[in-house]
Amino acid sequence: MTGALILAAGESSRFGQPKQLLPFRGKTLLRTIINAACEAGCSPVVVVIGSNDEKIHPELAHAKVMEVRNANWLRGIGSSIRSGVQALIDHAPDVEALLLLVCDQPAVNARVIEDLIATHETTKKEIVASSYADTVGVPALFHRSLFERLLSLGDEAGAKSIILQNPERVAQFAFPEGAIDIDTWEDWEKCKSSSHK
Repeated sequence: MTGALILAAGESSRFGQPKQLLPFRGKTLLRTIINAACEAGCSPVVVVIGSNDEKIHPELAHAKVMEVRNANWLRGIGSSIRSGVQALIDHAPDVEALLLLVCDQPAVNARVIEDLIATHETTKKEIVASSYADTVGVPALFHRSLFERLLSLGDEAGAKSIILQNPERVAQFAFPEGAIDIDTWEDWEKCKSSSHK
């Protein structure tokens, strides 16, 4: 079974309000990625929250997810990855792999997640990373053999560091739309206008 770890703890400092709760095609960005993970058959689905947790918590109330509050979210993304991976292992010790997902890539849907899992199954590679904009990154799948590495990430280190350090263990999944992420209002306006086309 493949679990999903959704990172939703950041404070969206450049954006000025919680990106997780932006409305997108009738749902929030957070609910959109939760639904995608559930539709793709991921289990369990763990959501790490931190900043703005009082605002974000109600969004999880009716979702079939495991909520993890990272009190140390200010230390950096690595602290959220560690707390999410630990919760996933504690809850589902037999999970074979996990998908690392974020809230601000609106092009990620159930089909993309299913394709990442299928790439893992066909290539047998321990990491499947999305490739876009001349780089590799999330969404990305990590086999359980790399869970210890994820648990040892530094506070400010993202999972990309593990991907780049282990190129021989990585299968690349072409996902050009992965380059679309929401960091600023300008990004958001662009994303909204392209989603109406």
